[in-house]
Parts: sequence; structure tokens; C-alpha cells
Amino acid sequence: MPIFASAAMVICMGTRNISLPDHLKSFVDEQVAGRGYGTSSEYIRELIRRDQDCLALRRLLLDGASSAPTKPVGEEYFTSLRDRVRGQRGK
Repeated sequence: MPIFASAAMVICMGTRNISLPDHLKSFVDEQVAGRGYGTSSEYIRELIRRDQDCLALRRLLLDGASSAPTKPVGEEYFTSLRDRVRGQRGK
């Protein structure tokens, strides 16, 4: 088998039909045309991904809010954090 064939990614997709009132269908069509999406499915998938991201962020925020308090951090902490982020960008 050729090397490129073994590295191929197979994505399985199911089909879901949704019904939209005319004003929502028009809105989706406008978004697809005006924002560079190829199809309404691409637009809907992007909305779902964003919703997943929002839910993950909410979980992280709630986990953080319910965690035990830590000692206060100072300027040194933020300086080291900035340095770490700058180091990752350079890679």
C-alpha cells in the first residue's frame, strides 16, 4: 500500500435533516453566501463547534469557581506566564 494511502483520514458523517421556518432559512442562506461557507451544512457545523467550545469553557469556569482558593499571584507570575506563551509562539 502506498504511504499516502495509509495516512488518509476517514471521516464518517451521518445525515440529519432539519426544518427551518422561511425567515431562518433565509438567514442561513445569507450567512453561507456572505461569510464564505460552501454549504449550509458547513455553517451549521461551525455553529455546533462554537456551541461545544462555549460549553467546554463554561465547564472550565464552573470547575475553577468551585475549586479551592489559591494564594494570590503577583507580577512575577504574569511575567513568567507571558514568557512561556512567547516561547510557544516561536516554535
